[in-house]
Amino acid sequence: MPPPVNLSEKYDFTVVKWFSIAAMVYGLVGFLVGDLLAWQLTFPLLNFDLPYISFGRLRPLHTSAVIFAFGGSVLFATSYYVVQRTCKARLFSNLLTAITFWGWNLVVVLVVITYPLGLVQGKEYAEPIWPIDLLITVVWVAYLINFVGTLAKRKEPHIYVANWFFLAFIITVAVLHIVNNLEVPVNLVDSYPVWSGVQGALIQWWYGHNAVGFFLTAAFLGIVYYFVPKQAERPVYSYRLSIVHFWSLIFLYIWAGPHHLHYTALPDWAGTLGATFSIMLILPSWGGMINGIMTLSGAWHKLRTDPILRFFIISLSFYGMSTFEGPVMSLKSVNALSHYTDWTIGHVHSGALGWVAMVSFAALYHLVPRLWNTRIHSVAMINLHFWMATIGIVFYIVAMWIAGVMQGLMWRAYDSFGNLTYSFAETVHAMHPYYFIRAVGGLIFLLGAILMAYNLWMTIRHAPRVAVRA
Repeated sequence: MPPPVNLSEKYDFTVVKWFSIAAMVYGLVGFLVGDLLAWQLTFPLLNFDLPYISFGRLRPLHTSAVIFAFGGSVLFATSYYVVQRTCKARLFSNLLTAITFWGWNLVVVLVVITYPLGLVQGKEYAEPIWPIDLLITVVWVAYLINFVGTLAKRKEPHIYVANWFFLAFIITVAVLHIVNNLEVPVNLVDSYPVWSGVQGALIQWWYGHNAVGFFLTAAFLGIVYYFVPKQAERPVYSYRLSIVHFWSLIFLYIWAGPHHLHYTALPDWAGTLGATFSIMLILPSWGGMINGIMTLSGAWHKLRTDPILRFFIISLSFYGMSTFEGPVMSLKSVNALSHYTDWTIGHVHSGALGWVAMVSFAALYHLVPRLWNTRIHSVAMINLHFWMATIGIVFYIVAMWIAGVMQGLMWRAYDSFGNLTYSFAETVHAMHPYYFIRAVGGLIFLLGAILMAYNLWMTIRHAPRVAVRA
């Protein structure tokens, strides 16, 4: 019998550990800031008249912390883990690995400093000032070279489908970031965008929608295609479907951005084109959801005893729901009611919390015990966290769905004389109880994440001080 393989020497798991820990820390910060903002909207006095913690400055900090700090760290950790295991090769370059970790964390620190000071570009999901944008570009190029280099030196001839999703995410996000952030610097903190007017808006939402499509969808589908079969101990339901899913998703998603600009100065045909591609996206999206869920065929009984699998399955369910709701909201008749309302906020968070956060939690629960060669501290805590997260999400999104539809209907209600039935202040007053429910749901979700952090910390703390072995 051959001796056990020392995986900590064969693979670089140190950076995976670092990013896993960073992801949990950034997740707690992002969720905390998000729930604080929910309470500020419910009770505006919680702004305390301080500009640095006002909603306008903390809101971009919350979105960046959750999407790029938490989500990005999860993706660095999982992609570096998956590409090594599926290629049977160590990461391409220790230097590039270090650049991605320390560079990404430097970006996060600089964002935490500049956003509360009001130093932003004012672009949705692309707020960093130009020097930080340059640093992001350097980090991302290092990430791309490191990932592709690892694929090139692989000992396994086949490139597993999860790596295709990760690679598409890395390349597309690089293009989106560079094109959307073409700026002419004025000084160290100010710049003028190359794109302006309706062209600037179109470029911004081409970036914004595809940041969702590739950063928050394609990349996390890479997680699904590796970790769900691993956790279920079953092969992926249909490998052929996974390939069809990949190419159809990649082709269709990139064109859907203009539906964010219905009823604006953007030509009507462009918005219609975006909505058309959004509707077509339902098919590959649901194909991926079905492929992930059906991987449990023959192993459904494991859902009774494995809360990590429940995290994966509920995340895929939210993915299916969000990728149906989004295309429906892109239709002009629906968009006329939903746009600028809190229905959009409910939709975004059903995807961000229900899909992205839940699949991230599952991946971290799967990874940490294996990285530290130990068992999870408490399965009961994972189970409790699952229910806290699920209940918190449901409170949040249902409140925002109801509030958003009510908001849209109140805004377009007319009396018999053709005057608006409700003033804007009356619509704000009607939203108050739903904002309170949203804040409570967010608090439950946050407490669940704190429980997870404690569970993972205790797992790491009591891990044996020995190398990881196969």
